[in-house]
Formats: sequence, C-alpha cells, structure tokens
Amino acid sequence: MRYDKYQAIIIGGGLVGASLALALAKQGKRVALLERQAPALEGLEQDWDARVYAVSPANRRFLESLGAWPDMRRVGTIAAMDVRGDAGGRIDFAARDAGAEALAWIAENRWLLAALWRRLRDSEVELLSGGAQSLQTTPLEARLSLDDGRTLRAELVVGADGANSWVRGQAGLEAAVKSYGQSGVVANFACETAHGGVARQWFLGGDILAWLPMAGNRISMVWSTSDSQALLSLSPEELARRVAEVGGGLLGAFETITPAAAFPLRLIRPEAVVAERVALVGDAAHTVHPLAGQGVNLGFQDAAQLAESLGAAPDCGDWMLLRSHQRRRREAVAAMQLGCDGLYQLFQARLPGLPWLRNAGLSLTGCLKPLKRQLARQAIGY
Repeated sequence: MRYDKYQAIIIGGGLVGASLALALAKQGKRVALLERQAPALEGLEQDWDARVYAVSPANRRFLESLGAWPDMRRVGTIAAMDVRGDAGGRIDFAARDAGAEALAWIAENRWLLAALWRRLRDSEVELLSGGAQSLQTTPLEARLSLDDGRTLRAELVVGADGANSWVRGQAGLEAAVKSYGQSGVVANFACETAHGGVARQWFLGGDILAWLPMAGNRISMVWSTSDSQALLSLSPEELARRVAEVGGGLLGAFETITPAAAFPLRLIRPEAVVAERVALVGDAAHTVHPLAGQGVNLGFQDAAQLAESLGAAPDCGDWMLLRSHQRRRREAVAAMQLGCDGLYQLFQARLPGLPWLRNAGLSLTGCLKPLKRQLARQAIGY
C-alpha cells in the first residue's frame, strides 16, 4: 500500500529491520521497508546456512508475537552451556538452573529471515526494492530519495542497514570503531555423537572456539581467530578433523556440511543512535564480540522496544520520544558491550599469573550455585 507520507520508513530488511516493520504494522502504523533485494523463500531446505544465531527466550516471544517464529525442523535448542578456560578452568550451567525450558534456540539466518518475510508479504508493510540516494530531515519530517527517482516522506527513518550503516552516515552520527584484529570463522558440521543440546566454548589463549547445537546431530562452529586464512585454506575433511580435535573429540568425528566463511570482528559504538527524525537499530546502532552470542538479541530488543515506544505516539519522529528510547536502550547495550569486551580482554592478556587467576575464577564461579543460577538467568534474558 502506497502512502503520501509514512509514519516510518525502515532501511534494511534483515532480521532486525523486518521484525521492526512487522511490529509497527501490527500497531496499524503506515510503514515502508526498503531492501535492495528481497530474500529467496524457496529451496531453503536444500542447503544449510553457516550463519546462525542464538535467539533468547525473550526474543523468541517477540518473534512469536509477530507470527514469525520459524518451523522448528531447523532450530536447535541450547539446554546447557559448557565453558572452558585456557588453563583448566571450567564452568557449566543449564536452563534448569533458571527454571527455564532453554537458554536459547539456534536458528540459521535465512531460516529466520524467511519466516519474517513470509509474514511481511501478508502484511500491510509496503515492500520497496532498490537503494537510497539521499536522506534529508527537518524538524517536521524526513525525506528519502530513492535510486528510481522517487522521494518518500516520513515521520521517522530507521537505519537497520548493518554495521556499515548508510543511514548513520547520512544522519551525521559518528561511531567509535575498534577492531579486534580477529575474524569469526563459521561452518556447520554433522557429528558422530549426539550433542545433547549443549553449547560448548573454549578460550584457547587468544582464539575462542564455540560449538552451537543445531537441529539433528549437527553443530555450528564460530572460531574467533587472528589467523582465519589458516582455517579457510583447509579442505572440508581437514577442517572437520581440526575442529573436532581442538574440541577434544567430545562429539566424535565431524563431517563438514557448509563451506567455512569469515567475517571481521569489530566493536562499534556510535556517539548516539538517534538524530532529527532518525533512529538506528541492530548492527547500525552497535556491535559486540560474538563470544556471548548476543548481537542479534540486542537488535531484536532494539526493534521490540522502539515499537513499544512508538505504539501510541501521535508523531513517530518526535524528538523527545527518540531521546527517551535512546536512554532506555543505552544501559543494556553498554553493559553487554563492556561485558563481552572485558571477558575478551581478560583471556587475551599475557600478564604473569593471570592465566591461573582467570581460570581459577571460572572454576570457582562454577562451584557457587547462586552465582551459576544468576548466570543462567542472565543468559536467557531474565
């Protein structure tokens, strides 16, 4: 449905942008979603996607409220965590420690995206393809010029266009970018032994290796490393042997089912996530180290809380409303960024005695049931 003026135009039709569009449309808002190319919805079961996400219980509820939680045939369940340090330290905790069904669910990017876009195509959201040329704002409205020559007007433009956000640049929002000097290498494997719904993570004295339980007898690997090429250059058979070996053979032999891919790891902290008639969500607003698997969860909560803030607003781009939303999100995002960055720095440090101290701390935490219970509750977003 085409309007003279929208209440919100969302740029970026990935997971966060698509969920926000659905949430606003559910409220009866006039919404447009601009994405260069809509995702393919056919043939999804033919291949596996190496890019997966751990979706928290709170965000599963959010997606279910939109009718966009995907078919469970391709969704794995994290029932427990097993984290091991680089010098014998270890902690494990389970969903039952927090009285919950699961710590998180593991779903492939395109499986989640397809569920969202199927709902979008049945919704009142106007789906626009192509790109944007320029964004201009006044105290009264935003004007977005498209590649095809059209100019759209809106109360609010939302940038959900990723870590290299075009909207962030157009709005003049500066961002501090810190490179970790590492890449995240991802791939999926079939396992000889059942994973039991346990997510496993190893701090390897620089590298961090994680195994995430997928549907069936499969796991997804995320290996944060400064030498990604050493992994990318391996044959599928060599990669499977290497990943199984570093994990101590806990799940037997592996078989590679998706090619390895790598992406750079950066910490991005914009000076602000709102400007005149503009808001940022998802990776456009923040990135975190993947060691806690919380990037997409922060993004979904951006979408859920922005939609809640705009629910009864007569003007979606009201400056005081946007400032209030920014304050509301700042604490949760900063806490996650600082926590992940601090843990990463702790296991990177080479000071004498520090390996023993951090591993002893990890093991001690594992012996304290109240603290383990609190960690489990934090893991599921309670």
